[in-house]
Amino acid sequence: MSNPYPESPRGDHVDVYQNAAGQEVRVPDPYRWLEDPDSPETRRWVEAQNALTADFLAGLPARDAYRERLTALWDFPRDGLPWERGGRYFRTFNPGLLGQPVLQTADSPRGPWRELLDPNALSADGTVALMGASVSRDGARLAYATQSGGSDWLTWQVRDVASGQDSGEPLRWSKFSGAAWLPDGSGFFYSAYDAPGEGEALTGANRNQRLMFHRLGTAQQTDELVLERPDQPDWGFSADVTEDGAWLTVQVWLGTSPKNLVWVRPLGAGGPGAGNFQPLVGDFRAMYHLVGNDGDTLYLHTDDDAPLGKLTAWNVRTGVRRDLIPEGADKLEQVLTVPGGFLAVTLHDASHRLTLHDRNGERQREIELPALGTVSVSAEQDSPEVFVAFTSFLVPTRPYRLELPGGKMEPLADPALDFDAAAYEVTQEFALSKDGTRVPMFIVAHKDAPRDGSNRTLLYGYGGFSISLTPAFSASRLAWLERGGVFVQANLRGGGEYGEAWHEAGTLRQKQNVFDDFAACAEHLTRQGWTRPARLAIQGGSNGGLLVGASITQRPELFGAAVAQVGVLDMLRYQHFTIGWAWASDYGRSDDPEMFAALRAYSPLHNLREGTRYPATLITTGDHDDRVVPAHSYKFAAELQRVQAGDAPTLIRIQTRAGHGAGKPTALIIEEAADIWAFLEEVLGG
Repeated sequence: MSNPYPESPRGDHVDVYQNAAGQEVRVPDPYRWLEDPDSPETRRWVEAQNALTADFLAGLPARDAYRERLTALWDFPRDGLPWERGGRYFRTFNPGLLGQPVLQTADSPRGPWRELLDPNALSADGTVALMGASVSRDGARLAYATQSGGSDWLTWQVRDVASGQDSGEPLRWSKFSGAAWLPDGSGFFYSAYDAPGEGEALTGANRNQRLMFHRLGTAQQTDELVLERPDQPDWGFSADVTEDGAWLTVQVWLGTSPKNLVWVRPLGAGGPGAGNFQPLVGDFRAMYHLVGNDGDTLYLHTDDDAPLGKLTAWNVRTGVRRDLIPEGADKLEQVLTVPGGFLAVTLHDASHRLTLHDRNGERQREIELPALGTVSVSAEQDSPEVFVAFTSFLVPTRPYRLELPGGKMEPLADPALDFDAAAYEVTQEFALSKDGTRVPMFIVAHKDAPRDGSNRTLLYGYGGFSISLTPAFSASRLAWLERGGVFVQANLRGGGEYGEAWHEAGTLRQKQNVFDDFAACAEHLTRQGWTRPARLAIQGGSNGGLLVGASITQRPELFGAAVAQVGVLDMLRYQHFTIGWAWASDYGRSDDPEMFAALRAYSPLHNLREGTRYPATLITTGDHDDRVVPAHSYKFAAELQRVQAGDAPTLIRIQTRAGHGAGKPTALIIEEAADIWAFLEEVLGG
């Protein structure tokens, strides 16, 4: 790059850690000042970096072409997965280029649909988004949550479905929460925190969550406290009410670990907050998720003694347990209770299967899906009507209606897309990681793509928190494919594709496996002739941003470009901000002497080396990101710009009024995607 980078002053701050041998280790943190997002120095730095990045991007010849094509590709109707409550149907819908999808309701799953809530009317810039919707049992009232500017903070309100009017005051300072209605619709359970201190809303640690009950027509300050554990400030609470209204169940979570407690309590005449909970699952030994009940028998999806998952029946009164759907060869991803049985979603080599079982767990049939892909399912326990949303890399999300037990999937919409999907194909290949583990990856490419190493290729990954990357549609990626690009999605350890053992193999001291898996995929793509290092880019967001940062610091020679989005890049300090402490189940903490060395060994910020030729890098973040605070990206960008050898560009793109990604308006999504694709096309070559 010919333009000099903005000045990033280096301070003399040093942190002192302790290693496993009991020795003190001094670690400089010269960019500590960038952790204050509102200081005048940080604001000037952000403005200068954005000005440099904007100037570079403005000169890219492909940028306008990408923006124009992405706008056309996004302009098609997108029907969300319907659900039913009290004889009314609900869905989200975007006719094309609306900033936020609207919430609609109808008397039939085939419409006609009417608007119930339009988030686009809630802010002038389109950055208020609908992030939660729960309808009362009779379908009469909607509890909905909005976020503003990309922040994780939620504000709950109640809307009358018939009139479309809100009632009562907003409920504020909720986070990581749904809404669970009482059967009579008189109120709902939700989770909240204390209001943050002055200036701490986007950076302060989120602890001491409480489970509250809000009765309609009352003010938030009179909401009833249902659960709190000040002796366990890191515990969180997620409430559910069984379909028959007999039981209140609470899943107690600890950070992002999939392992949880389960507490139950009858919903009697004493009121929603009365009575003690029975600890059904009293330790954090496994994942347990309520999927339904028959009276006193709860049906629980769990991986207890079954890393790939099973379905268990558990009588709350007697304590008798029996397995209904035992652990199989594929991961049991989701179970729904339906009349006379269960609907199971399983994961086979990172794509979904859908099977129907009777109430004893016996498999009845497999439900045919349109192709290799991903499904989302909604159903009420007492209704034979099931809704299925299907998507794949080349297929936009399509909703279907399924009548059980013998029906076939009937499409409810068939979105028209200005794209020749028949010219492309999806294949799956497997790389061998450093320790011999088979690592799957999906490859999406034109059917005539050569195998001579010439393809511009984007390798995408995540590898953490038991999250599975399955085939999913992205209008953005179609533009990349049309201009000769290849897209690859890797299924790395740390994810959930092969159950809890696969997840744990990419956590804590085994986190290096994730980076080795990603490098193996890159080497496989080169060996198989799909691309070569100079034509290969990598991309990831959040934990995937960590993946990108660690990959370019460990193996810079493998890649020609990198895009790190809202990444966790300072592994020694991540736990000090907002919900960062919750990630320790995957990462460990630097104040644990046993984990300090492992974190220090791969922390992207701490492993940049002067004189190294790193790939061309674009870092993206949002100034309202209160999930992974932008200081991670700021500090990494400042140091990478300082140590970068050669002239490969190192840029940071900081979106204002944006957060971790959820709820971002369509126009901003298109703008960012165009910048990323144009950047990659420029640095990888035409």
